[in-house]
Amino acid sequence: MTGSQIAETDPRMFRNCLGQFPTGVCIVTAPGGDEPVGMTMSSFNSLSLDPPLILFSIDRKAKGLPTWQAATAYVVHFLSQDQRELSNRFARPGTNKWEGLPYQPGPNGAPVLAGAAAVLECRPHAQHDGGDHVLFIARVERFRANPDRRPLVFCNGRYSDLGSGHGTADLWPLDIHY
Repeated sequence: MTGSQIAETDPRMFRNCLGQFPTGVCIVTAPGGDEPVGMTMSSFNSLSLDPPLILFSIDRKAKGLPTWQAATAYVVHFLSQDQRELSNRFARPGTNKWEGLPYQPGPNGAPVLAGAAAVLECRPHAQHDGGDHVLFIARVERFRANPDRRPLVFCNGRYSDLGSGHGTADLWPLDIHY
């Protein structure tokens, strides 16, 4: 695909196009039956400040989808730049992601992993149809950030570096958005 071509029927080309948008990388965890569930995802968005809501999505083909849909809590971990291995571990389906991995159960029962740039402890708010994904909207109950940890970023099918980490002093969102 070059220039302004539209590839309406080619999912791979569409996915490659979406890959041009850099995203942070997070692991979302939830309590499960015999063991907790967790997966790496970049399909995360802030949704609302009042009430504090976030959104993530899970593919309908995911083996653990019923567990996610029944979960009573989630923890969203914004991964730090030195957590690529952890990201890869939770991105692989069908593996024992928890074997030998230390974690603490959070107050809401979902596993909390160490070393993240930020952690959001959430409760389910709503689920919606999102085509080949299910959209999960969660209400944030507690959060903490570690601003000294640089975030892990994904773009064009690979991890990327933010460079110096020194951006402009502009505040987001700008007043023009309201």
